[in-house]
Amino acid sequence: MSGAPRGSGPGSTGSPVDRVVAALREAGVDAEVRRLGQSVPTAAAAAEALGCAVGAIANSLVFDADGAPLLVLASGAHRVDTAKVAALVGAQRVRRATPEFVLAATGQEVGGVAPTGHPAPLRALVDVDLAPHPLLWAGGGDHHTMFSLTYADLLRLTGGDEAAVA
Repeated sequence: MSGAPRGSGPGSTGSPVDRVVAALREAGVDAEVRRLGQSVPTAAAAAEALGCAVGAIANSLVFDADGAPLLVLASGAHRVDTAKVAALVGAQRVRRATPEFVLAATGQEVGGVAPTGHPAPLRALVDVDLAPHPLLWAGGGDHHTMFSLTYADLLRLTGGDEAAVA
């Protein structure tokens, strides 16, 4: 697996959004952080609020892979194929994590998970279907915050491996 995500660690303090912004700054990612007036519970809602294609939304999804957290950065245009992901990571079973599992792994609530700013590094896969979009938008640590970045920055920020996850 690739290196650990930057800006994550036990010494991180502040709100989840503060930790995400600090991680972006530490990694040198020139992101526009946008606080939206409403919660954006789906990729379609986020795309509409941001004025971008739904495929440019990088959903930060946490899965339970044989008991270990696995972060999948998936295009909002499709669903993750858990059997394919299990084969990619060599797991017997990959399933959607419970809200409690997600909070413990990321310090962030389901629906607001960011690709960074977690208490400890997470193994990550980055959906290759995000690559064609010149600008991506990802969750910023809560239900109202999103930030922009490039595909290359997403790979560098997460230390993730490129993969076809749909």
